[in-house]
Amino acid sequence: MFRLDHYQLDNRLNDITLNINSGEKVALLGPSGGGKTSLLNTLHQQCADQIAWCPQEHGLVESLSGYHNMYMGQLDQHNALYNLANLIKPLAQPKQAISELSVLLGLDPQQHLWQYVSQLSGGQRQRIGIGRALFRQQENFLGDEPVSSLDPVQAQQILELILSRHKTVILALHNRQQALSNFDRIIGIKAGRIIFDSPAKELIKNKYQAGLLDSLYE
Repeated sequence: MFRLDHYQLDNRLNDITLNINSGEKVALLGPSGGGKTSLLNTLHQQCADQIAWCPQEHGLVESLSGYHNMYMGQLDQHNALYNLANLIKPLAQPKQAISELSVLLGLDPQQHLWQYVSQLSGGQRQRIGIGRALFRQQENFLGDEPVSSLDPVQAQQILELILSRHKTVILALHNRQQALSNFDRIIGIKAGRIIFDSPAKELIKNKYQAGLLDSLYE
């Protein structure tokens, strides 16, 4: 599904060769600036119209409500008249769907959805960004540190929600335990290079493989 052959990008990715098949659940680990974001951006560009995308900086519109930011996940799936009508007065069908989704994300549909996102906390903003990606209803989900601002319990719940709703998932994470506990395949990236690409179960049971995780952050 995703394929890179000896890929380089402005010295941020160096000689990357990678195949990710449909149905895989993949976590990217590595230090800040190591290349995780560049790799995700490159994968996203391959088939942006088929992907639920959750970037690290959220990409929210500050002057719009949480509801309208989440609705933007389906903006390209409707005509301009439908989108304009929903902007003026939220339509019943998307309003119900987004309200139900917000509850799953731990947001109050009577409060957080109708505040400007500029008024929300960092964790609430992050969940609005995740909700926008989930609302796209695509088979494939790419996310760059999507649960970094959430407490461990909330982060786990939302990771499970993302994994259950998408056939293929590729996430950059900063928490190695989250990666090992929830994903089938772990890719370690440092200095723009893939340091290792391993099944999660091998990293858990094999001491040598587990040492590779430590080497990412040395």
